[in-house]
Amino acid sequence: MRLTSLLLGTLVSTSTLNAQEKARIDFESYNPPSTLKVAAHVQTRAKFPFIDVHNHQRNLDAAAQKQLLSAMDTLNMRVMVNLSGGSGDRLKQQIDALKQTGSDRFVVFANIDFNGIGNAGWTEKAVQQLKEDIAYGAKGVKIFKSLGFSVKDTDGKYVAIDDKRLAPLWDLCGKLKVPVLIHTADPPSFWGEPDESNERWLELLTHPNRKRSANDPAPFDTLIAQQHRLFKNHPKTTFIAAHFGWYPNDLQHLSTLLDQMPNMMIEFGAVIAELGRQPKAAKAFFDKYSDRILFGKDSWVPAEYTTYFRVLETNDEYFPYHKKYHAFWAMYGMGLSDEVLKKVYYKNAARLLNIPLNKFE
Repeated sequence: MRLTSLLLGTLVSTSTLNAQEKARIDFESYNPPSTLKVAAHVQTRAKFPFIDVHNHQRNLDAAAQKQLLSAMDTLNMRVMVNLSGGSGDRLKQQIDALKQTGSDRFVVFANIDFNGIGNAGWTEKAVQQLKEDIAYGAKGVKIFKSLGFSVKDTDGKYVAIDDKRLAPLWDLCGKLKVPVLIHTADPPSFWGEPDESNERWLELLTHPNRKRSANDPAPFDTLIAQQHRLFKNHPKTTFIAAHFGWYPNDLQHLSTLLDQMPNMMIEFGAVIAELGRQPKAAKAFFDKYSDRILFGKDSWVPAEYTTYFRVLETNDEYFPYHKKYHAFWAMYGMGLSDEVLKKVYYKNAARLLNIPLNKFE
């Protein structure tokens, strides 16, 4: 049985509807093609080579690289950043696989193992491990949302994102000039009531494990405030706030944050739908902060990149997003200039990761 249906503005159980009514009004399946006749420029390949700074791959052996490179070439993706590099032996495996093939098309970020935080000497050991990981070839650090959501110390207490025991790690990244891409919290709507007033209601109904509350594990504002204190406490370290820092739907506030924290950069993995419904404001934002924005996708589904290219490159109107539970509204293209596109696609990331620009031009 479907979860809910909408009939004449009233929520009713689908069990009370006959088959004809369910077929006609069921919200989850209601997806009629638009009758609007407008120009369409479906982009299956980026206009310029690009670096995807937000990807996840568990395996980078020769066979996996060959398969990935075939799809990357089709998309015009010149470099993929794998944020799931792990640490120690796990990281070495990935980097060794790249060394064996001689590939320069992949970049690996290290991850920090928070197990045992609170034990004597944990911080020193973690710093030493990160030093070794960077020396071995890690080009950055990825912090998953587990920090803030589930990481606890040896006393069973949640570890805050700006916990002082972690400070030497961020200082090391600043000293060695490696960026930290950090995912903190989730969309604020996940803390809202799962009802008709919540834009992410369908997502929460179909993915109930994404629902959060003030005690699971903390309010959204608390977690985000911890992240921002982290950025401000370590001004010499470059932080990349994943998913536009969860403010793609409030670009005025995000502008204030970027102005306050010059060491903060952003990437738009999984939030292109928010940008595509406000093309004028988003274009002005991209023009103003063109040096601070990176291309990110998050999930590796090659067919979905076309939405990103179309929003960034074209002036198309009213086209669908690729996941209805993420966005039931239509997209519009921003029509970014070539100058801005080049920065977002590769120049900004190449600068951060010390990749020669001649690989792209």
